[in-house]
Amino acid sequence: MLKQLTKITTVAAICMMAANAYAEGPGESLDVDPETGRGGEPTRIEDPNAFRVCADQDNLPFSNDKQEGFENKIAELIAKDLGKKLEYQFWVDRFGFIRNTLNAHRCDVIIGTASGNDMMLTSKPYYRSDYVFVYRKESGYNIKDYDSPDLKKGVIGLVGMSPPTRPLSDHGLLENSKPYRLWRDLEQPPSLLIDDLVKKEIDVAIVWGPIGGYYAKKAPIELVVVPVPEYAKTNAHGKSEWNISVGVRKKEKERMAMIQEVLDRRKDDILKILDEYGIPHMPVVDEKRGGDEQRGDAIPKFY
Repeated sequence: MLKQLTKITTVAAICMMAANAYAEGPGESLDVDPETGRGGEPTRIEDPNAFRVCADQDNLPFSNDKQEGFENKIAELIAKDLGKKLEYQFWVDRFGFIRNTLNAHRCDVIIGTASGNDMMLTSKPYYRSDYVFVYRKESGYNIKDYDSPDLKKGVIGLVGMSPPTRPLSDHGLLENSKPYRLWRDLEQPPSLLIDDLVKKEIDVAIVWGPIGGYYAKKAPIELVVVPVPEYAKTNAHGKSEWNISVGVRKKEKERMAMIQEVLDRRKDDILKILDEYGIPHMPVVDEKRGGDEQRGDAIPKFY
């Protein structure tokens, strides 16, 4: 739950509180001046012994300030493999996240971003995921695609303006949907759609796979998680499958090469972490520029 955010009235205040970071593992804090890295001001001195990660402090299953997310575990794996101490700069992952963290030199690595995101230099994809349908097993539904009759029987929950709105619109299902404002409302927890599904306030959730898979696994009742069919060839704005990579600043090819070696060497260990968290994943697909891929697209971590 976003307990901290309920007590904060402005994004600026949130970001000031988010300036606490962890060094050398949970429980050991490193204070970071949030002013450091602003235009015309000095940036943090590079520490060759540190693996500095940019992350959201309250966005499970990806990350939190207790280092409980699967991206926290992947960051820990990479840092240990490189023999470096793990440090964090936490910031709310909304508009301005990259500007205020990576590009402000407050940290050096983003563990999960869309492959080919043109705001940074990205690694080879280390996993690929999809949007998913999630529904209660007790409902007896059998939903496989947007033409499934059961999809028309109840209320469909999804994040407003997320890619699934396109196929829902094309199939005349938007009137059945309930949009959530997770992108705009900082007080809504990432688990909200699955929470409402369990409470029967909605009948089906269509959500980004890592969120749906993780919270379905933790739910008090049995939920069914089904990948949605890729829609990019019908309409690029409905794209549902994404390759995910590690990101660094554009010019830092040496840093990326160092990280890539770990990603290649520890591939099986990383996939094991995904499985432990219930993160749906599939084989990586080679998406060349000029094909279905849209330049600059990035999958938000609360869709």
